[in-house]
Amino acid sequence: MPESSVLPKKFSDGPRGLGDPDDRSLRKVETEVVIPKLIREKAKNEKCIPEVKDFSKCCKDSSLFMIIKCRNENSALKSCLSEWYHNEEFKKICTEEYLKERSEYRRTGIKKPMKRA
Repeated sequence: MPESSVLPKKFSDGPRGLGDPDDRSLRKVETEVVIPKLIREKAKNEKCIPEVKDFSKCCKDSSLFMIIKCRNENSALKSCLSEWYHNEEFKKICTEEYLKERSEYRRTGIKKPMKRA
């Protein structure tokens, strides 16, 4: 007889006891923390590349004075990130990517390695 769990069935079922791989519902922590973090990372690494590069270069060149000298670059970066963060289509793409990764994890039990920028 399988070991019982205090978690709802959709979080403890599945082939590895990690949850139903086909469940597409999202918990509050996923919608408010995990997916927004994924959106910010994807925007920074895929959509705002020139702004990140300009800001990084300015910070390296300015050292201690970067707070004053890099205001324009910081504003451009914030603007770009904010634009993608509020883009509904981009949110849907990131949510689908997250659901796909979660489903694969629940199916196999193997976590996808984290990418470090």
